[in-house]
Amino acid sequence: MAHALSLVGERWSLLIVRELLHGPKRYTDLTNGLPGIGTNILAARLRDLEECDVVQKRKLPPPAPATVYELTEYGAGLNEALYALARWGARSLGPPGPGDELYPEWGVNALPALFNAEAARGLTETYALKVDDDVFTARIENGVLEASVGAAETADLVVETDMDTFFALATGELELREAVRRGRARVDGDAAAVDRCFRVLSLTPRVTAAA
Repeated sequence: MAHALSLVGERWSLLIVRELLHGPKRYTDLTNGLPGIGTNILAARLRDLEECDVVQKRKLPPPAPATVYELTEYGAGLNEALYALARWGARSLGPPGPGDELYPEWGVNALPALFNAEAARGLTETYALKVDDDVFTARIENGVLEASVGAAETADLVVETDMDTFFALATGELELREAVRRGRARVDGDAAAVDRCFRVLSLTPRVTAAA
């Protein structure tokens, strides 16, 4: 743990990795995705992450030549560690408050963090989730999740709710059927998917086999 933290434990380092989880980004993309980071800090963290083989720099070919940063194979190995840390932190953080700002693609990171691959083993199903004004799709194919912005044209289940209710559903504090009964959510689609959706997308602790 001490060695791992010496590589990625500096402030902003893991957030830079988070920004790169879904593909290469330019320096300006990273700046826009990390409000509050100084350009000198970003440059220093990128340099540190390059030196420890977590991030690499690459030039894109014409017609749109640009320099991008991307995770190395070693850096991509932080994927599950990041999502596990996000799940752990979210349980004491609570849902966003009125003064909190979420970037438009927040669900693309939130859904993989919630995803319980063990509960989804063998499942192929698509959920469209409308949370306040944001819409995301969780497409599960044979137990593997693909998260994207926007609603799928065809979904097994469409859920419409607000952020507080979404958080309560994800933490297991509220069942989706109960949320619908109370008027806190609306659903359209497969009745069986109503019961599966927030078992597959859940903040509940993962059960691991004993060594």
